Amino acid sequence: MNKAIHAAFRRDLQRFIDALGRFPAGDRQRAEQLSTAWANFDEQLTHHHQGEHDIAWPALASVGVSHELLTQMDAEHDTMAEALTATRNALATLRSTASAEDAAAALTAMQELQRVTVLHLDHEEAAIEPVYLEKKDSAEIKAMGRQFAKVSPSQGGTFFAWALDGAGPEESAAITGTVPKPVLTIISGVFGRNYRKSVAPVWRS
Repeated sequence: MNKAIHAAFRRDLQRFIDALGRFPAGDRQRAEQLSTAWANFDEQLTHHHQGEHDIAWPALASVGVSHELLTQMDAEHDTMAEALTATRNALATLRSTASAEDAAAALTAMQELQRVTVLHLDHEEAAIEPVYLEKKDSAEIKAMGRQFAKVSPSQGGTFFAWALDGAGPEESAAITGTVPKPVLTIISGVFGRNYRKSVAPVWRS
């Protein structure tokens, strides 16, 4: 599941870079669309790394992951948060102006966000993913999973609709293998409707 989430972040970052690279100057409708997609991405990434700090890191520490590694992970989160703030500001400016200059500035900010985020995701997968796999049946990791699952139906529906949007077979299988298919169908079908209506079409344009 964690790697499927990471794949969704990588996918969206590249989508933004592609869209900003061919942004039509003066197109306020497109600027608004990208702002809508950004609001979802911003929320998903922020929620993910805050959840890691509050929920995942204590669980991992309890199964033997070093304090030094978790401190390094948090430092990478801080770097990501700085890039996220810069990109958030750049997208807000583009939304108000739809200018070529501000589209170029947003692209630069997004490229930096992609750089620091992918560096962190790669590091986390190399250093921590093996621990998740080795300790997946431990009480601590199972409890961690239950904590992450404590979200509202609206949050869950949006999350699954987003994570599955453009997912490859491996990522889709990771998600459907974790959540019973009837439950996933209901949650993403009913409560993911807003994502499918307002965000998914941005990437079809």
